[in-house]
Amino acid sequence: MFMFKAITVPRAPAAAATSLAAALAMAVLCAVAGAAVQKGELGNAGPAVGVQYDSTHVYVAAADFDTFVRAFTATFGGKASPKITAVVTPTPSRTQFQYVWTPVGTLSTFSFLTPIPYPFGQERTGWLVTDMDQALLDARRAGAEVVVEKFKDAIGYDAVIQWPGGVKMQLYWHFTAPSYSPLETNPDSRVYLSAASGDVFLRDFLKFSHGRIISDDPKADAGEIGRPGESFRRIRLESGFGRMLVIVTDGHLPYPFGHDVTGYEVHDLAATLDKAKAAGAELVSPKFDATDRSTAIVKFPGGYIAEIHALNHS
Repeated sequence: MFMFKAITVPRAPAAAATSLAAALAMAVLCAVAGAAVQKGELGNAGPAVGVQYDSTHVYVAAADFDTFVRAFTATFGGKASPKITAVVTPTPSRTQFQYVWTPVGTLSTFSFLTPIPYPFGQERTGWLVTDMDQALLDARRAGAEVVVEKFKDAIGYDAVIQWPGGVKMQLYWHFTAPSYSPLETNPDSRVYLSAASGDVFLRDFLKFSHGRIISDDPKADAGEIGRPGESFRRIRLESGFGRMLVIVTDGHLPYPFGHDVTGYEVHDLAATLDKAKAAGAELVSPKFDATDRSTAIVKFPGGYIAEIHALNHS
């Protein structure tokens, strides 16, 4: 949703810079500045700009805000922008906001100081598009519903769309194109769907994103989602927006599965889990060794639940 305009060399703001737009423009750290805008790994990225511009939206209570950000960056590295208070919805509201950059994925982190206007808080992610009007037209044509029409903020435009199965995401576009360094590893957007909506979602989302199916396993080991000895349908997608893992089940999901909206790829799972626990995170699903990866789920201070995995290269 709400990401910051990048700058090549960060400078202290002028004393007279008091507008929200000025505050947003200066807030980004040099850690998120870098390479020119990329079109992703696919030949035709469609409306996407690049994986490094797509953030997971995390809503936390004000009392947990700083603790959560410190725990997340202690686990994965990276830095957070200065915290600001802003209006990020089309109706009156106020929220504290930080953009968090790590080598394995980015966050837009919110702590609302007012009641949260509907349907904000339900959108999973914010994805940068090349052209907002065209992206919304393409989304509608592909089968999505625009649940929050385009609205203007201090640095661009935003909208919220919904796919079959109830999957909500925010699209955004900036007046000045941002420039963020590529990630070291690309995260998975984890989508849980019913059998009735799985194929419809795949058809519509792939049409919009110009993506492709990497694998579709109708009998994947359900130990990966806390149900050993059973199976589920697991589809891996790739598009200019990055990777997506579609998990099709009967909805009989043990906690914490279904609460995890993003999976982070790391090089050493055990070391990362140790960092997470040292930072105050709780291991809520222990390590499971799947065919191609080892995976676990943690809950960070403030309640954000994330999957973490390391690939098996043997």
